[in-house]
Amino acid sequence: MKSLFYRMLCIVAMLILTSWGFFAHKKINHYAVFALPAQLAKFYKSNIDIITEKAVDPDKRCFTDSAEGPRHFIDLEDYRKESTVDSMPIHWSQAKEKFQERQLLKNGIVPWQINLTYQKLVKAFQAKDYKRIIKHSAELGHYIADAHVPLHTTKNYNGQLTNQLGIHAFWESRLPEMFSEKYNLRVGKANYIKDPLAEAWGIVRESNRLVDSVLSIEARLNRQFKASQKKSFIERNNQLVWTYSDSYARAYHEAMNGMVERRMQKTILRVASYWYSAWLESGQPDLTNIEKIKSSDKQDHIDITG
Repeated sequence: MKSLFYRMLCIVAMLILTSWGFFAHKKINHYAVFALPAQLAKFYKSNIDIITEKAVDPDKRCFTDSAEGPRHFIDLEDYRKESTVDSMPIHWSQAKEKFQERQLLKNGIVPWQINLTYQKLVKAFQAKDYKRIIKHSAELGHYIADAHVPLHTTKNYNGQLTNQLGIHAFWESRLPEMFSEKYNLRVGKANYIKDPLAEAWGIVRESNRLVDSVLSIEARLNRQFKASQKKSFIERNNQLVWTYSDSYARAYHEAMNGMVERRMQKTILRVASYWYSAWLESGQPDLTNIEKIKSSDKQDHIDITG
């Protein structure tokens, strides 16, 4: 069911031509480039446009790859029932021994997907394969960003269990689009991540601790606002879209006291840190002689095979 939700979310996004979620993913990858050290930043800056654009490729793959959905989330409640969320083995092979692979896929695999994509990036650096460096950098940024969204770590991913249907896109899409221009997204410099898999698990646990606040704050506002004030038509790409009103979005954003901005800031720094760590782990290859990706290569078909 949840994989279907993410697939439908992708379809709806494409139907309105440009997803609000796409907006945040692109902005995160863009700003992550500026958190890289100079010796790595040159290559990324010369290819910043394509790294930014390809940030949304994992969502686009929802159309063609039925296995894509679980890579974007993890339902931690299913493990907490058994008091195993903090003690469960984080390595995939060990997790499969304790839980059936089918259950792991059903509950989502985003922390493992982050680590898998990171390892692919390490290999791309080692090979000095600039197309794969760009591909895996962009997609790694996407999965890391998803892991920072609280509602990507819960069964109640769209408020469907608490009569808050639609809160998923509200939090991760509408709010960043409305308010991110005022965010401070210059986050300092990337740092080395010693254990990428443990870091990924730390991210999803950190996000999951915010789920109650995300839901309870919106529920409180819902009781305070009249139904006629909560939603309205807004113009989006020359279309009228029925969604949360500006006043309701502003109240929700203020009530969360900077949560969305902080999650974006942490995402940007960690995306840059994963890129930097992959480069270090690969032996710090010299990328100065790798050409900027040609405009003719900027299509989705470049290196789609992993």
